[in-house]
Amino acid sequence: AITPHTRPPADDDADHMLVRTVECVDGSVEVELVCEPVFDYGGTPAKWATPDGDRHVADASGAGVTFRLQSDLALGIEGDRVRGRHVLQAGDHAYCVLSWAEGLSAPQDFHEAEARIRSTIRFWRDWLDRARIPDHRLRDPVQRSALTIKGLTYMPTGATVAALTTSLPETPGGERNWDYRYTWIRDTTFTLQALHFLNLTWEADEFMQFVADLEPTEDGSLQIMYGIDGRRDLKESTLDNLTGYVGAKPVRIGNGAFDQRQNDVFGAVLDSILLHTRHSERLPRRLWPIVQSQAECATGVWRQPDQGIWEARGKPQHYVSSKLMCWVALDRAAKLAEIRGDPELQGGWQATADEIRADILEHGVRDGVLRQHYDTDALDASTLLAAIFDFLPGGDELLRKSVEAIENDLTEDGFVLRYRTGETDDGLSGKEGTFLICSFWLVSALAI
Repeated sequence: AITPHTRPPADDDADHMLVRTVECVDGSVEVELVCEPVFDYGGTPAKWATPDGDRHVADASGAGVTFRLQSDLALGIEGDRVRGRHVLQAGDHAYCVLSWAEGLSAPQDFHEAEARIRSTIRFWRDWLDRARIPDHRLRDPVQRSALTIKGLTYMPTGATVAALTTSLPETPGGERNWDYRYTWIRDTTFTLQALHFLNLTWEADEFMQFVADLEPTEDGSLQIMYGIDGRRDLKESTLDNLTGYVGAKPVRIGNGAFDQRQNDVFGAVLDSILLHTRHSERLPRRLWPIVQSQAECATGVWRQPDQGIWEARGKPQHYVSSKLMCWVALDRAAKLAEIRGDPELQGGWQATADEIRADILEHGVRDGVLRQHYDTDALDASTLLAAIFDFLPGGDELLRKSVEAIENDLTEDGFVLRYRTGETDDGLSGKEGTFLICSFWLVSALAI
């Protein structure tokens, strides 16, 4: 289905079709086209029909969805699949397209299909030309990363998807395999940092408008994640008829963490708004109520335990990173109040930020190192955020020792673990895999 736009449509919109072409350069080649879709996560085989008996068009339906397969190859229906065969000679070419566009429109010949591909290439090259890419030896991977962020952006709403996959296991054969096809509010701050650094202000603004559209929970807070169309209910279920990557089970649809209490969400939202305000040099009026509500929520909950940044499914704890992000929330709210010219709110929010900071330094430190939560000696990579969010200055001894402890004791083959499973009750069995974002956090912390 095509989602209605809640953001202003751009000059270029998706065609809602997948186009493929093939050309024989020399000699001859036998080409076979096979299309065997299954709807509803493998639960509903396709029912095929040929409109008006056209041998070059076939429509597949199932689970309330219909799409069209069109090709210059002659198509034949074989049960729940469609097949086409043809021998191409030197200079011959062919095309096929899957279309779910309005009216199931599709290219009518090879040249029109090729034109669609050329226009797609042109769009991506023009888009990348507008980005500010540093002249650096890592320019190519930076460009690929920028394209990936754009590719993960859902144009109708401005949301950014965490990943396009579900149930890829953290370790082969393990059960830590989640559905990441949603937008995490926590990710906003890191995504916006990247977008603004690359001068992609349009995409950054679209995402902030998506955040402004979100429906808060009953207490006024934002959920930790939403559907890319803004939906709140992401109830999790498992598909026992499927296996994941290399046989991993279970395959999950939805994410049971959507209604968890994770107190870092307030800091992520407000850091994003401050970052966006400074770059765009204005504080949009429709974002100010979010500043107020999230600051009030952080004030009300920062003393309470939660599930932490990693969505642990064990009992709630006083996680240091959650307290840290509540400090970020009040610190950024105070700065935004100063920008808005409200000294009363600024003073109150800054006083709460100072109180949270003192509490962390009193209860979250063992032997001069920041710990995972108030009742453990375990390390946690999320405490690296103390450097990234300016909780402590770069020359601070506590920060230096905390970063070095993670570098020395929480890494495997140069990559950083979130935590050690033997020291953390995350409600799961099996081994924990390293998280690349934590390795990047360590690099940032070392640089700081």
